[in-house]
Amino acid sequence: MDKSPYAASGVDTSAGDRAVELMKKAVSASHSSRVVGGLGGFAGLYDASFLSSYRHPVLATSTDGVGTKVAIAQALDIHNTIGYDLVGMVVDDIVVAGATPLFMTDYIACGVVVPERIAAIVEGIAQAATECGVSLIGGETAEHPGLLGPDEYDVAGAATGVVEHDQMLRSETVVPGDVVLALSSSGLHSNGFSLVRKIVADAGWSYDTEIPDFSGPLGVELLEPTRLYTKALVGVLSAHPGAIRVLSHVTGGGIAQNLSRVLPPHVAVDVDRSTWTPTPIMQVLARAAGFDLERVEDTWNMGIGMLAVVDQARAADITQALENSGHTTWQVGEVREISAADHEGAVTSAKGVEGGAVTLVSGYADSSSARS
Repeated sequence: MDKSPYAASGVDTSAGDRAVELMKKAVSASHSSRVVGGLGGFAGLYDASFLSSYRHPVLATSTDGVGTKVAIAQALDIHNTIGYDLVGMVVDDIVVAGATPLFMTDYIACGVVVPERIAAIVEGIAQAATECGVSLIGGETAEHPGLLGPDEYDVAGAATGVVEHDQMLRSETVVPGDVVLALSSSGLHSNGFSLVRKIVADAGWSYDTEIPDFSGPLGVELLEPTRLYTKALVGVLSAHPGAIRVLSHVTGGGIAQNLSRVLPPHVAVDVDRSTWTPTPIMQVLARAAGFDLERVEDTWNMGIGMLAVVDQARAADITQALENSGHTTWQVGEVREISAADHEGAVTSAKGVEGGAVTLVSGYADSSSARS
């Protein structure tokens, strides 16, 4: 039988159906008892009757993508980890509000639907969502022949969570004397990859290049999935109410910008670089480009994926709880009243938000003497 006109134009709807069959088990495994129905509906459905137990529920939502890190996944033909990056970028933004993420949807645009490749991407998303206690309740795969190449794709996602109004994390709760705790990253996460790819190209490397600092090829190191913080932080917020003042997800813009935007304008923080060592991948890339590490602080997370500003009296308990959840955690600074001198060289705003004054001070510790 001849192809349909749509298939002849480059869009294979039957391939999309095969991809759904391949991903169905992983997606279903992420579903909580609140998910209504299964895959294949026009919309994902989630039973919200439990919200009647809230005094004043506030919904939180976030949307994001993975960025140009997908180009490395495509070059290496490794697609089952990129979903962790997507979930991390979306879901860990929701917990910053103090909210518990509930459900998520995804969107994949590609040049050609290769069922096994699409299934691998979605399986990674579903597995990461399951680890965070989030239900992947729907998604869309769009075939864009002529716009994207046969092996090209991009991914995006959106999630929704909920928090009691009086339990939202707000900058106005931050007071001088509060402690700033860092949670280590797993590497580059999903930010600054346009710079990464330029450095790799300028150095004449390929993703198969073996570098002594790494246990495997460069490309595998670059694809290290984003560390997920939601499950641990939701647990700590529940077990230690009021102890965490604010959270900051360290993504694009780096440490200073992302911390500044969650602080009130009347405080300052000096983040002490000497308390940790940036991850090896950042050191290798900066060295290859001839940059001091300070030059890339507004691009990469420098080894810190999340920051928590906490009540000083309860900082030890929060640190222990996070360590018990598998997250390396340490103090990098303390909140103080701002002075005129703090404005010089400090980051005081980001994303249109006028916040606290944040400065990175001292030099990074070497790998033998600090956290990494």
